[in-house]
Amino acid sequence: MATLRTAPRLLSSSFRCLRSSTARSYATIEPISKLGEAMSATQPPVSEKHTSTLNDPSKGENPRTKTFHVYRWSPERPSEKPKMQSYTLDLNKTGPMMLDALIRIKNEVDPTLTFRRSCREGICGSCAMNIDGVNTLACLCRIPTNTQHESRVYPLPHTYIVKDLVPDLTQFYKQYKSIKPYLQRETKSEDGREIRQSPADRKKLDGLYECILCACCSTSCPSYWWNSEQYLGPAVLLQSYRWLVDSRDEHKAERKAALDNNMSLYRCHTILNCSRTCPKGLNPGKAIAEIKKAMAFS
Repeated sequence: MATLRTAPRLLSSSFRCLRSSTARSYATIEPISKLGEAMSATQPPVSEKHTSTLNDPSKGENPRTKTFHVYRWSPERPSEKPKMQSYTLDLNKTGPMMLDALIRIKNEVDPTLTFRRSCREGICGSCAMNIDGVNTLACLCRIPTNTQHESRVYPLPHTYIVKDLVPDLTQFYKQYKSIKPYLQRETKSEDGREIRQSPADRKKLDGLYECILCACCSTSCPSYWWNSEQYLGPAVLLQSYRWLVDSRDEHKAERKAALDNNMSLYRCHTILNCSRTCPKGLNPGKAIAEIKKAMAFS
């Protein structure tokens, strides 16, 4: 897989967003207004060689000490560059997953570290981040047992950063909303009960409905990095195909018409970073190809 950029956006992209004088709220889609904030969130982080290391306060006997370099940036200090903060943990006292390490760092070493997490079962998608160069879920990513290997943890690439490992996914969810991800149908079932499907039609949804919208695939896609305002990205297109292939939906023509432009769908160049990085083992690249085929023959 192509090497992923650790900077959330190119600086030139940030300048295009500096059109409004309204301070940004992370609960809205208002653009950034503070140049210092935009620059701090886009510059390469200060190397761990120039920062201190915070050590495990409770090492046991015969510790298996491992170093984690974690991306840090706070909007409370917008003039400061992002940095890579180093932490050491005793793996004998740490769970097997990367999320276990992050939780232990926050609970026992540095309570200021900020990240999202919820289910710890690979269901909610909250803990999506870039670990050792790969977009994945921290709760499903095992800690390499080789203590000589130093792990590096970044937020999802090419996203604005709210704080530390927390990306701003406002645009991502806005795009998801735009495809109308729900059943659209006027015809009611004959008996007034649920709308039935044949086993064959239901099987077409396998590999699509399991998407948890973690954004790992979209933020690994170079086309999405450069055109995220207009290109919908792998995750949203996978969900779009989920409704296009659903035999119960009656608005397929309108769904296709919404994708019939130069940017929404056709910015995909079949790089397939999306399919390689999906932590659920789904294949967004194939779904996008199926949409293109359906558009060509419709």
